[in-house]
Amino acid sequence: MKQENAQGPEFFHPQAKTALADQQLRQNFRGAMDYLRDKRKTAFANSNEEENIRDLSEAIRQRCLSKLPDLLEQLETNCKRNGIQVHWAEDAGEANRIIADIAQSHNASTIVKGKSMVSEEVELNHEMEKLGIECLESDMGEYIVQLDGDKPSHIIMPAIHKNKQEVSDTFEHNLDDFTPTVDVDELIQTGRSRLRQKFHDADIGLSGVNFAVAETGTLCLVENEGNGRMCTTVPKVHIAITGIEKVVEFLSDVPPLYSALTRSATGQAITTYFNMISSPRREGELDGPEEVHLVLLDNGRSQAYRDEEMRKTLQCIRCGACMNHCPVYTRIGGHAYGTVYPGPIGKIISPHMMGLEKTKELVTASSLCGACSEVCPVRIPIPELLQRLRHEAKNPPNKGTEAIDGQQAAANKAEKLAMQGFAYAATHPTLYHTGTLVATKLKALMPSNLGAWTQCRTAPKPADKTLHQLLKSRK
Repeated sequence: MKQENAQGPEFFHPQAKTALADQQLRQNFRGAMDYLRDKRKTAFANSNEEENIRDLSEAIRQRCLSKLPDLLEQLETNCKRNGIQVHWAEDAGEANRIIADIAQSHNASTIVKGKSMVSEEVELNHEMEKLGIECLESDMGEYIVQLDGDKPSHIIMPAIHKNKQEVSDTFEHNLDDFTPTVDVDELIQTGRSRLRQKFHDADIGLSGVNFAVAETGTLCLVENEGNGRMCTTVPKVHIAITGIEKVVEFLSDVPPLYSALTRSATGQAITTYFNMISSPRREGELDGPEEVHLVLLDNGRSQAYRDEEMRKTLQCIRCGACMNHCPVYTRIGGHAYGTVYPGPIGKIISPHMMGLEKTKELVTASSLCGACSEVCPVRIPIPELLQRLRHEAKNPPNKGTEAIDGQQAAANKAEKLAMQGFAYAATHPTLYHTGTLVATKLKALMPSNLGAWTQCRTAPKPADKTLHQLLKSRK
């Protein structure tokens, strides 16, 4: 199901309206979200264990972030010692130039990709296409949406907005000699058979990184399909791209985070594959790339890092649990947000990557119910951060804090004057009481369509009998 209207976060409201009117889309998400929530609940059957894992994971992420500059330098040193070439990218454009340079230095024409949200963030496929370099997605969900000219709607399950029939239709329209079917095993086998040779033929393999270990210079990759292992071992060149926040201090930090990630994301105690990459192929080894490159991307993350409160945004380990429990996301899906990272986490990280000018509508697209923070495995206080961003979108930075890109983008002079007037009246009792008296006298002038609303808000009259008297009379 391709949502043609998805353009960008500036158009959130019309895109959300379109999504709400799409009954098939809502049905697809309803079933998927219920399934994922049940899986997570089963994986965390012991509430005490869940709290302990979340406490430990939060502590690890906060400790690592507090040392981020030093850990990044340590990661670079140890990666280089292991033979991994490290590149630094300030923004999406620089990341794409780095990858393009690597590809062109090898006369590469094809890149096969494992799952990487950061590559989506920098629009790598689109930029490489301009240079005549084909990027093929090998994650099954990513492969499906790529065939359909679509975009991922979830950070863990990119094609979650499609049902079996829609996947079959996508294959029928894009793959030769495909016999339509809604058998899931046959659909998956079709994708696998088409992709298998691509790993062998590709000039470059590209992947994301779940955890980058500063202590050892190791890149950790979590997956279930085996495509991540194929694209990082079969092609002669492997490029890994990740945000600078993914670094952890010690190898021992990985198991707790891994447990929190897999259980929160898919309800699994452990994924099918856990890849640990520390170097290119060494002498005597039978597989592995001849070159490994690591691209470390900033793209607004350092802006969040510099503010102690906003820094908590970077604790995210990309599990998607906040989306699966969000009453907004579960009803409109990911495309309506118009961003790479949708849902609650997208609302707090996208302003740093894209600026508040583009994302000011997203920070208000929340009921602030707190479901996201209740399930976050690293305890990111998403509702509090949303309230902070709402303030930043309308007001100048507080003294001692740095302005966010696009600060005051949602400022409204009339609204500001109205709130200042109310604040003044509310702190002057005589004026306040006079105002409410006048408002009462003028209620007949209110629009007629507000009548039902005001009736519902009218306090009921006291009963003739007290509750105690009523119960006594029933004896």
